[in-house]
This record gives sequence, structure tokens and C-alpha cells, in this order.
Amino acid sequence: MKNALLLAGLLILLLLLPANPAAAQTSNLYFPPLTGNTWASTTPASLGWCQTPLDSLLAFAGRKGSKSLLILKDGRMVVEQYYGTYTADSAWYWASAGKSLTATLVGLARQDGQLNLTDSTSQYLGRWTSAPRPQQRQIQLLHQLTMTTGLDDSPPAPCDNESTTPACLLYLAPPATRWAYHTGAYRTLQNVLTQASGVANMTTYTSQRLGNRIGMTGLWYNDVFVSKARSMARFGLFILARGNWNGTQILTDAAYFQAMTTPSQTLNRSYGYLWWLNGQASYKLPGSQITLPGPLIPSAPADLIAALGKNDQKIYVVPSLGLVVVRQGNSAGASRLAASSFDTELWTRIMAVFCRPTATAAAAEAAGFLAFPNPANETLTLRQPAQTTASVRLLDALGREVRRQSSAGMETSVSVAALAPGLYTAQWLDANGRVLMSRKVARE
Repeated sequence: MKNALLLAGLLILLLLLPANPAAAQTSNLYFPPLTGNTWASTTPASLGWCQTPLDSLLAFAGRKGSKSLLILKDGRMVVEQYYGTYTADSAWYWASAGKSLTATLVGLARQDGQLNLTDSTSQYLGRWTSAPRPQQRQIQLLHQLTMTTGLDDSPPAPCDNESTTPACLLYLAPPATRWAYHTGAYRTLQNVLTQASGVANMTTYTSQRLGNRIGMTGLWYNDVFVSKARSMARFGLFILARGNWNGTQILTDAAYFQAMTTPSQTLNRSYGYLWWLNGQASYKLPGSQITLPGPLIPSAPADLIAALGKNDQKIYVVPSLGLVVVRQGNSAGASRLAASSFDTELWTRIMAVFCRPTATAAAAEAAGFLAFPNPANETLTLRQPAQTTASVRLLDALGREVRRQSSAGMETSVSVAALAPGLYTAQWLDANGRVLMSRKVARE
């Protein structure tokens, strides 16, 4: 009888699930019109956000040289703050955050059959480095996407990390054996895109293939994308929707999207295809070969992915919270090309805004994701509605993973006896490491 009831419950759950998982991902998202200034908003109070920490966040961003700070919740505008003379009609450079846009455009070109990731870059550019020809032929588009070309990221003067002339692109190691943040090697991907597509320039290709379809405007200038803050937010929303825009799946290559936003190699697990990934066990930063322990941004949700640029240009996407956060401006401190202490402090302040109970726990329970007893003393049990979870994990208040184990059935017992008392985040993960559900739990 018990098995029959369980089977009936599973059949009902399957009937309720949409046939298209991407549709489920985007069904609750709002998408602004492609033209005009209309963008639906929602108030922080309606989301249970608290005004005092929100005011503190906005003041902090202003003190740190920001020109804009935008926060979307499920596509709706919650925060749109501009500083000084900068306005919604002003434009600013993305810096290396544009790398993530390029990665998305490569995925669209691959989808269109214009290129393959295993193609040698030489196939499109000819003699584009000073590496010996056999070694140059081994460099594939995939290696450029993953920063593993093996070319020297610190070439001698007058060259630098951003140089793209063949004399500055020097052989150092075989492809895929060394991760190094090399902007010069990356930038030639833009030449590959125009060659493969037959379009005259990157601005035209970007507009035709993506910008016009999501209402994103901007232009490429000296290999750097320039746009208004809202265009950055539109791109972030497109990524939050996993390549969908208002019901139209633009990036239909789901395998590419998954590969782009998960660890692309083992040398730096916090790097996908030109996207930075949070929640991994370690990371490397530009200009360094040192592997650092822990997540890239400890105070941010583990499933955050980010387009990060010099002088703290930011597009953060957090699927578990339905958030897109955009920051434009001058350097917030010590200039870095990727994550810095500014990211950690900014996300500490963003997370503090969620200071009142929200519907997250209720939604988790309604969906059948349960955590009990809560608070827990010795053992925490995590239950899922069906066998869709591959593993579960616990994150501490700084977003660091403190427990992870496989999920063999509908209930998984996690020992918390050795953990310090306090608040933690329990997460259910699918086989690809995506977060299916999160909820707060306490250790007594």
C-alpha cells in the first residue's frame, strides 16, 4: 500500500512537471519590452527586504566609486541607482566582463554550425602567434574559451597581457596544461567570430545575433564592449533564463550553456567558458599560478556566476535567488581583473538586505524539499520530492562548503555534530551540480 501511494505521488509529480525544463526555468521571469524605457519593478518591502541594510548597501556602492548599481529579482527591477552625473542614458565599458558576452556569442556561432570548439584557431586566423607551427595548430577555440592556450600571459616588453600581435603571443606550454588569464589570446576569438560568420565586425554580429533579440544595445570599441547599465542587466537576465528571452530559446544549445557555466577544466575550477564561478573548492586569479582554497566570493551564494571586468565592472547572476546584479564604475579599491575584497564586502551587504523571513522556506516545503529537525543537534535529514537530487551540501554563513555527500534516496542524513552552532544553507544539487533548492537551517 505504501509503495502504491508513493508511485501515485510520483506520477502526479511527473504530470505536473512541464515537458520543457527551460520553460520551467523561465515561467516566473519577467522580460522587459525590446524597445522603450518600460521595465516593470517591484518594491524591496514586498520581497521582505529591509530598508536600513539596503540604504547601507547603496551608500557603500557610492563610496566605492560606483556609477550604477542595478538589482533584478526574477527580471523585475528592485534597485536602479545611479551616482553623480551618471544616468540611465550614460554608457560605460564592460572591460573583461565582455569576455562572458563573447563566450555566449561563440555558443551561438557553434549552434549555427559556423564553428566547432575543437577547431584549430589557425583554421580561421592563419599565422596568429609566434609559436612553432605544430604547437600553434594544437591551440583550439576551446583552449581560448578556457584560458588554457599555453601562450605566455606575461610576454616581455613592449608586449603585455593584452597584446594580440603574433610577436607578442609566445609559446610557453602545451595547450590544456596551464591555466593563465590571457586577454591577448582571448581577444583573437572576436576575429574568429567575424571570420566564421562572415559579418563585417563584432558590433554588427552582436546586434544581429543577440542584441536585437533581447533589447541590448552597445558597441565594441578596441575589443571592449560599451553599453548602458540596463543593457548589462538584459544580458544578465538572458543568462539567468539559460539562453531564453520571453519564451523564445535563443541559445538552444543546452550542452554548451551547461559547459559554459560549470568548471571547464581542472586547473582552475572557478572558471567556465570565460565566466567566473562561485562555490568551487578552489580558484586562481589573473596573473597568478597559485591555487587558493575556498570559493571565489565567500559571502555570495554558491551558485553565483559572474562576468567580471577591470576596475570592478560586474554582472552577477544567482539562479537560486533569481537575482541579477550589475555594477559599473571606477575601481572600488585595489585594481584587479577579477574577484576582490570588494566582491566579498558587496555581497555581504547584499545578503544582509534579506533580513526578514521570505517565502523561500515555504516554497521549498511546498515543493517537497524538507529539512528536519530544524534546528538540528546531531543529524539533519534532507528530503526531496523525487529521486532528482544527486547530492546535498551545507554552506556556512560565508558561503563555504562544509558538508557534501551523495543522495542515494529520497532522504539523506547529514551529520552536523561537529559543526559550530549557527546558521547554514542546505542545498539540493542535480547530477550537473546545479542547485535545485536552497533553504536556511540552524545547528543548535
